[in-house]
Amino acid sequence: MNDRATVLTIHIAPTAAAPMQSVKTVKVVAGQGLEGDRYANKLGTYSNTPGSGRDVTLIEFETIEALERDYQIKIDPGQTRRNIVTRGLALNHLVGEEFKIGEVVVRGARLCEPCSHLEQLTAKGVMRSLVHRGGLRVEVLAGGVIQAGEIITLAPPQRR
Repeated sequence: MNDRATVLTIHIAPTAAAPMQSVKTVKVVAGQGLEGDRYANKLGTYSNTPGSGRDVTLIEFETIEALERDYQIKIDPGQTRRNIVTRGLALNHLVGEEFKIGEVVVRGARLCEPCSHLEQLTAKGVMRSLVHRGGLRVEVLAGGVIQAGEIITLAPPQRR
């Protein structure tokens, strides 16, 4: 991670399959996610499926660029169905790691592998092309407010 790792865009959807809405600023609640988002409201497609990391999802903008370059699939950042689009950050390396998005502290829970639901809402081939690079699911440990342009940094170790 470097000091150029930033939040490019933020996206929320009120319910499952609803179009993602781009927001410049959002309140983040520990243990829940982004205020107004389907997963924070327990209204997401997979809200009733057990599993960690449903608070917030992230994806690298570099991956969105690679979709077009390598697979000729052009989708807007919000169409990825991920909440936060980053730049300059290798998300796969953050599984199990704590880091900060501005003042918000999160922990990488697991990779956000693509699903058939995503492909149904976007374009044929999206699922196959995003395997192992579909983003990161995180748990929110300490909430706050984040905005587009926010810097992403490793969180200091917590004292026990």
